[in-house]
Amino acid sequence: MKRKDSKFLAENMDSLHDILQLLTTKQQEELRRNMSVQLFKKNETLYQEGEVPQMFHCLISGKVKIYKDGIGGRTQIIRVVKPVEYFGYRAYFANQNYVTSAAAFETSTVCLIPNELMEKWVMENSDLALYIIKLLAVEVGNSDQRTVNLTQKHIRGRLAESLIFLRDNYGLEEDGATLSIYLSREDLANLSNMTTSNAIRTLSAFAQEKIIAIDGKKIKIIDGESLEKINKIG
Repeated sequence: MKRKDSKFLAENMDSLHDILQLLTTKQQEELRRNMSVQLFKKNETLYQEGEVPQMFHCLISGKVKIYKDGIGGRTQIIRVVKPVEYFGYRAYFANQNYVTSAAAFETSTVCLIPNELMEKWVMENSDLALYIIKLLAVEVGNSDQRTVNLTQKHIRGRLAESLIFLRDNYGLEEDGATLSIYLSREDLANLSNMTTSNAIRTLSAFAQEKIIAIDGKKIKIIDGESLEKINKIG
Protein backbone atom coordinates (compact mmCIF):
# COMPACT_ATOMS: atom_id res chain seq x y z
CA MET A 1 0.00 0.00 0.00
CA LYS A 2 1.54 3.30 -1.15
CA ARG A 3 0.63 6.65 0.39
CA LYS A 4 1.44 10.18 -0.74
CA ASP A 5 -0.93 12.28 1.41
CA SER A 6 0.91 15.30 2.77
CA LYS A 7 0.35 14.71 6.50
CA PHE A 8 1.51 11.10 6.37
CA LEU A 9 4.58 12.03 4.30
CA ALA A 10 5.48 14.87 6.65
CA GLU A 11 5.35 12.50 9.62
CA ASN A 12 7.77 10.10 7.94
CA MET A 13 10.00 12.64 6.22
CA ASP A 14 11.79 13.35 9.49
CA SER A 15 13.24 9.84 9.29
CA LEU A 16 15.40 11.10 6.41
CA HIS A 17 17.02 13.71 8.64
CA ASP A 18 20.60 12.81 7.65
CA ILE A 19 19.86 13.36 3.97
CA LEU A 20 17.48 16.26 4.63
CA GLN A 21 20.20 18.30 6.29
CA LEU A 22 22.36 17.93 3.17
CA LEU A 23 19.66 19.08 0.74
CA THR A 24 19.06 22.65 -0.30
CA THR A 25 15.65 24.23 0.33
CA LYS A 26 14.73 23.65 -3.32
CA GLN A 27 15.80 19.99 -3.14
CA GLN A 28 13.81 19.47 0.07
CA GLU A 29 10.72 20.76 -1.71
CA GLU A 30 11.41 18.39 -4.62
CA LEU A 31 11.64 15.56 -2.09
CA ARG A 32 8.23 16.44 -0.61
CA ARG A 33 6.65 16.41 -4.06
CA ASN A 34 8.22 13.17 -5.27
CA MET A 35 8.69 10.84 -2.30
CA SER A 36 6.17 8.19 -1.32
CA VAL A 37 5.81 5.91 1.68
CA GLN A 38 4.79 2.29 1.25
CA LEU A 39 3.67 -0.33 3.74
CA PHE A 40 4.89 -3.87 3.04
CA LYS A 41 3.32 -6.92 4.69
CA LYS A 42 5.34 -9.73 6.25
CA ASN A 43 7.18 -11.72 3.53
CA GLU A 44 6.11 -9.25 0.83
CA THR A 45 8.76 -8.60 -1.84
CA LEU A 46 10.08 -5.05 -2.25
CA TYR A 47 12.09 -5.80 -5.38
CA GLN A 48 13.45 -8.88 -7.14
CA GLU A 49 16.75 -9.91 -8.66
CA GLY A 50 16.87 -8.93 -12.34
CA GLU A 51 14.48 -5.99 -12.06
CA VAL A 52 15.45 -2.50 -13.16
CA PRO A 53 16.04 -0.32 -10.07
CA GLN A 54 13.56 2.51 -9.84
CA MET A 55 13.65 3.71 -6.25
CA PHE A 56 16.08 4.71 -3.50
CA HIS A 57 14.77 2.96 -0.36
CA CYS A 58 14.85 4.01 3.28
CA LEU A 59 13.47 1.63 5.90
CA ILE A 60 11.46 3.68 8.40
CA SER A 61 10.12 0.85 10.55
CA GLY A 62 10.18 -2.94 10.51
CA LYS A 63 12.83 -5.34 9.23
CA VAL A 64 13.92 -6.16 5.68
CA LYS A 65 16.22 -8.88 4.37
CA ILE A 66 18.45 -8.55 1.31
CA TYR A 67 18.92 -12.02 -0.19
CA LYS A 68 19.96 -13.99 -3.24
CA ASP A 69 18.56 -17.29 -4.50
CA GLY A 70 21.35 -19.75 -5.19
CA ILE A 71 21.91 -23.19 -6.63
CA GLY A 72 19.38 -25.87 -5.77
CA GLY A 73 16.81 -23.40 -4.46
CA ARG A 74 18.93 -22.39 -1.46
CA THR A 75 18.66 -18.79 -0.34
CA GLN A 76 21.51 -16.72 1.08
CA ILE A 77 20.59 -13.72 3.20
CA ILE A 78 23.20 -11.10 2.33
CA ARG A 79 22.29 -8.66 5.06
CA VAL A 80 19.42 -7.47 7.21
CA VAL A 81 18.28 -3.84 7.06
CA LYS A 82 17.19 -2.00 10.20
CA PRO A 83 15.57 1.42 10.69
CA VAL A 84 16.74 3.94 9.54
CA GLU A 85 18.99 2.54 6.78
CA TYR A 86 19.15 3.07 3.02
CA PHE A 87 19.21 0.21 0.55
CA GLY A 88 18.43 -0.76 -3.03
CA TYR A 89 20.51 2.03 -4.59
CA ARG A 90 23.80 0.34 -5.52
CA ALA A 91 22.48 -1.28 -8.70
CA TYR A 92 21.18 2.01 -10.05
CA PHE A 93 24.48 3.84 -9.62
CA ALA A 94 26.28 0.83 -11.13
CA ASN A 95 23.90 0.97 -14.13
CA GLN A 96 22.82 -2.61 -13.44
CA ASN A 97 19.65 -4.51 -12.73
CA TYR A 98 19.24 -5.76 -9.17
CA VAL A 99 21.58 -8.65 -8.35
CA THR A 100 19.72 -9.38 -5.10
CA SER A 101 16.13 -9.34 -3.86
CA ALA A 102 14.53 -7.67 -0.84
CA ALA A 103 11.58 -8.80 1.28
CA ALA A 104 10.02 -7.79 4.58
CA PHE A 105 10.69 -9.95 7.65
CA GLU A 106 7.68 -8.29 9.26
CA THR A 107 5.29 -5.44 8.46
CA SER A 108 7.60 -2.64 7.32
CA THR A 109 7.27 1.01 6.33
CA VAL A 110 9.60 2.15 3.54
CA CYS A 111 10.22 5.61 2.11
CA LEU A 112 10.76 5.60 -1.67
CA ILE A 113 12.58 8.31 -3.63
CA PRO A 114 12.95 8.11 -7.43
CA ASN A 115 16.53 7.19 -8.33
CA GLU A 116 16.60 9.76 -11.14
CA LEU A 117 15.94 12.46 -8.57
CA MET A 118 18.71 11.20 -6.29
CA GLU A 119 21.12 11.17 -9.25
CA LYS A 120 20.15 14.76 -10.10
CA TRP A 121 20.82 15.86 -6.52
CA VAL A 122 24.16 14.03 -6.43
CA MET A 123 25.20 15.96 -9.56
CA GLU A 124 24.14 19.24 -7.97
CA ASN A 125 25.20 18.67 -4.37
CA SER A 126 28.76 17.59 -3.52
CA ASP A 127 27.89 17.06 0.16
CA LEU A 128 25.18 14.59 -0.76
CA ALA A 129 27.51 12.91 -3.28
CA LEU A 130 30.13 12.39 -0.58
CA TYR A 131 27.48 11.00 1.77
CA ILE A 132 26.36 8.43 -0.83
CA ILE A 133 30.00 7.48 -1.52
CA LYS A 134 30.53 6.87 2.20
CA LEU A 135 27.37 4.70 2.36
CA LEU A 136 28.62 2.62 -0.55
CA ALA A 137 32.12 2.34 0.93
CA VAL A 138 30.79 1.09 4.28
CA GLU A 139 28.48 -1.37 2.51
CA VAL A 140 31.34 -2.79 0.42
CA GLY A 141 33.57 -3.13 3.49
CA ASN A 142 30.88 -4.94 5.46
CA SER A 143 30.17 -7.20 2.48
CA ASP A 144 33.86 -8.11 2.15
CA GLN A 145 34.13 -8.95 5.85
CA ARG A 146 30.96 -11.02 5.77
CA THR A 147 32.17 -12.96 2.71
CA VAL A 148 35.34 -13.96 4.57
CA ASN A 149 33.41 -14.94 7.70
CA LEU A 150 30.83 -17.05 5.87
CA THR A 151 33.45 -18.94 3.88
CA GLN A 152 36.14 -19.46 6.53
CA LYS A 153 34.25 -19.94 9.79
CA HIS A 154 32.91 -23.30 10.90
CA ILE A 155 29.18 -23.80 11.47
CA ARG A 156 29.31 -22.88 15.17
CA GLY A 157 31.24 -19.72 14.43
CA ARG A 158 28.84 -18.66 11.68
CA LEU A 159 25.77 -19.17 13.83
CA ALA A 160 27.37 -17.37 16.78
CA GLU A 161 28.19 -14.45 14.49
CA SER A 162 24.59 -14.29 13.27
CA LEU A 163 23.19 -14.24 16.79
CA ILE A 164 25.62 -11.49 17.79
CA PHE A 165 24.75 -9.54 14.63
CA LEU A 166 21.03 -9.76 15.45
CA ARG A 167 21.66 -8.71 19.05
CA ASP A 168 23.82 -5.73 18.09
CA ASN A 169 21.53 -4.53 15.29
CA TYR A 170 18.08 -5.16 16.75
CA GLY A 171 18.71 -5.15 20.47
CA LEU A 172 17.16 -7.16 23.26
CA GLU A 173 13.75 -7.26 24.91
CA GLU A 174 13.08 -5.84 28.36
CA ASP A 175 14.64 -8.87 30.04
CA GLY A 176 18.00 -7.82 28.58
CA ALA A 177 18.61 -11.25 27.06
CA THR A 178 15.95 -12.18 24.46
CA LEU A 179 16.62 -11.11 20.87
CA SER A 180 13.99 -8.62 19.73
CA ILE A 181 13.84 -10.15 16.24
CA TYR A 182 12.22 -13.54 15.73
CA LEU A 183 13.50 -15.47 12.71
CA SER A 184 12.39 -18.82 11.41
CA ARG A 185 15.03 -21.54 11.56
CA GLU A 186 15.22 -21.36 7.76
CA ASP A 187 15.91 -17.60 7.80
CA LEU A 188 18.51 -18.01 10.53
CA ALA A 189 20.16 -20.76 8.48
CA ASN A 190 20.11 -18.59 5.36
CA LEU A 191 21.69 -15.74 7.30
CA SER A 192 24.42 -18.10 8.54
CA ASN A 193 25.12 -19.86 5.22
CA MET A 194 24.11 -23.33 6.39
CA THR A 195 21.31 -25.81 5.94
CA THR A 196 18.22 -25.53 8.15
CA SER A 197 19.00 -28.90 9.74
CA ASN A 198 22.51 -27.73 10.67
CA ALA A 199 21.10 -24.53 12.16
CA ILE A 200 18.62 -26.51 14.27
CA ARG A 201 21.33 -28.92 15.50
CA THR A 202 23.75 -26.09 16.33
CA LEU A 203 21.08 -24.09 18.15
CA SER A 204 20.24 -27.22 20.18
CA ALA A 205 23.93 -27.67 21.01
CA PHE A 206 24.18 -24.03 22.16
CA ALA A 207 21.09 -24.58 24.31
CA GLN A 208 22.54 -27.77 25.86
CA GLU A 209 25.73 -25.84 26.63
CA LYS A 210 23.53 -23.17 28.28
CA ILE A 211 24.83 -20.47 25.95
CA ILE A 212 21.28 -19.71 24.79
CA ALA A 213 17.73 -20.69 25.67
CA ILE A 214 15.08 -21.36 23.02
CA ASP A 215 11.34 -20.77 23.25
CA GLY A 216 9.77 -21.22 19.81
CA LYS A 217 11.21 -18.46 17.62
CA LYS A 218 12.46 -16.59 20.68
CA ILE A 219 16.17 -16.93 21.41
CA LYS A 220 17.59 -15.77 24.75
CA ILE A 221 21.33 -15.22 25.05
CA ILE A 222 22.37 -16.58 28.43
CA ASP A 223 26.17 -16.61 28.10
CA GLY A 224 27.21 -13.76 25.81
CA GLU A 225 30.88 -14.21 26.66
CA SER A 226 30.95 -17.79 25.40
CA LEU A 227 29.05 -16.77 22.29
CA GLU A 228 31.68 -14.08 21.59
CA LYS A 229 34.48 -16.64 22.04
CA ILE A 230 32.86 -19.06 19.57
CA ASN A 231 32.45 -16.21 17.10
CA LYS A 232 36.09 -15.17 17.47
CA ILE A 233 37.49 -18.68 17.19
CA GLY A 234 35.34 -19.27 14.11
